Amino acid sequence: MISAKPAILVLFAAAAVSAAAPVNAADPVRCTVILDVDTGMAIHRQGGCDQAFYPQSTFKLPLAMMGYDKGILVDEHNPRWDYQAKFKRSEREQKATDPTIWERDSIVWYSQEITRRLGREAFADYVRQFDYGNRDVAGGPGGTDGLTESWLSSSLKISPDQQVSFLRRFMTGELPISAKAVSMTQAIVPVFKAGDGWTVHGKTGAGWLRDAKGKPDRSRPLGWFVGWAEKGDRKVVFARMLVDNKRHTDQPISFTVRDGLIKDLPKLTSRRPN
Repeated sequence: MISAKPAILVLFAAAAVSAAAPVNAADPVRCTVILDVDTGMAIHRQGGCDQAFYPQSTFKLPLAMMGYDKGILVDEHNPRWDYQAKFKRSEREQKATDPTIWERDSIVWYSQEITRRLGREAFADYVRQFDYGNRDVAGGPGGTDGLTESWLSSSLKISPDQQVSFLRRFMTGELPISAKAVSMTQAIVPVFKAGDGWTVHGKTGAGWLRDAKGKPDRSRPLGWFVGWAEKGDRKVVFARMLVDNKRHTDQPISFTVRDGLIKDLPKLTSRRPN
């Protein structure tokens, strides 16, 4: 296993201290951070990368790791669970879903079925052992339940710096999960082609910040795209995040973040780490 370099450890320690920094409601918050998997060194880091926000559907990555490690998930297409009316989800999610569809189409009720099967204790244990963000799965804001909603504009928060640290530990086999859990999670993450021969594996996430009364603030949309990319013998992990100060109506903010990262990646990775 590969250990992070001291400079990177200092970077993430500083990120943890300042992750709760307040956000000026008038200002967007942007970050792009890319690390070399082999060395742990930052290839590119720009913006408010130490500020922590809700992971939203990027949390489907650690959830897949938990599900495969615990045996709840079997392979790319099993288990296939039917939608139930009691889930009360939008028409887009009202369909039978397997692990590949879950990640590709970002099906929230499937995530919640995984955590129900894990149970509160095992779920909290995984988040703690993963050292994922602030590790807070208590829930509470907006009446959210910790087991099924802690990652959805609730108690769990993570910064872009913490996202790439977590993903690098996943890629280098440093997380306390089975080899099968690693390989199967990698198999179901959506894949995109970027320029200059890069292949991108990543998960989007979208939502809103909460206002002073704990209600979703539609004028403060949050978008993520996190994952890893490879070209020949090179591998990088990345996180791009945008907290905007205006509504996005043409497409989900996470798609805008994703498409921008895929476009920018070849240029941002043009230099190798020292």
